[in-house]
Amino acid sequence: MSIEDAFAPIRDQEEAVALLRRAVATGRVAHAYAFVGPSGVGRKLTALAFAKALVAPDGGVTAARVDRGAHPDVRLIQPTPPEGNPKGPLAIRIESVRTVERLSAHRPAEAAWKVFIVDEAERMTTATPQAFLKTLEEPPDRTVIVLILSQLRALPLTVISRCQIIRFRPRRVDGALALLPDGREEARVQALAALAAAEAGGVEAVLEAGEKVGRERQVAERLVDACSLWYRDLLFEAVGASPDLRVFHEVPRRPRHDRPLDDLLAGLAACRDAWQALQGNVSPRLTVEVLLGRLQPSPE
Repeated sequence: MSIEDAFAPIRDQEEAVALLRRAVATGRVAHAYAFVGPSGVGRKLTALAFAKALVAPDGGVTAARVDRGAHPDVRLIQPTPPEGNPKGPLAIRIESVRTVERLSAHRPAEAAWKVFIVDEAERMTTATPQAFLKTLEEPPDRTVIVLILSQLRALPLTVISRCQIIRFRPRRVDGALALLPDGREEARVQALAALAAAEAGGVEAVLEAGEKVGRERQVAERLVDACSLWYRDLLFEAVGASPDLRVFHEVPRRPRHDRPLDDLLAGLAACRDAWQALQGNVSPRLTVEVLLGRLQPSPE
């Protein structure tokens, strides 16, 4: 299995895949990675592809064992309920971290590398990140740890600072509506209505939209995604692309269409900046206000 083959199933994450391919090809593999991005964009699939590229470079039966969870040098850690309470809350518990610490102390059983993938790492219990630090500070040789999480702020900086960050972008075409709550028409209407109101109402409308978002980071992310998808549709329209590629079609309250190309490109850049701000520790309300302010129509 070539490196290209290992990452072939990954879609819409060219930057992340390019970084990982280069790491494998050059042998400059970090001891820990943080795969950061929204759910449903291929973070775990990419982590497993990365593991296969490291432990099963020849593919075949060995790669298939990774897919089945049967390879001794690849361990997937997932949230579990409390011991003795199968219906309890799911979490990454300190016992799982102790398992990683114990197993990583040994050399790989078969392959050149040993890979631990911690899915939904933001579900670590309060004490777990601190227990995890020892393994990150003194990484065993030929061991790679991949943390999968939705936002950088989900874990303490002491943990994140010891990982190479790989960002995963929201999907823009396939499954784009899944970025909005339940993919519902109501969510599309509300998101675009907020943008239309900000365009028409100026500063007061922008501040009102920010006030409605408040501290709700998920609501802010959905609004940013909707704005980005809208500007993407307008860009497709501007270059004469097929209407079938658009995400939004009939929306009762539509933001402006008559945007020059420079405004569309600037709008997409503003959406990208807003998304990156939300992955850091910037206030959701401030992020939305800045974004809607930047999306205001240019003076005639």
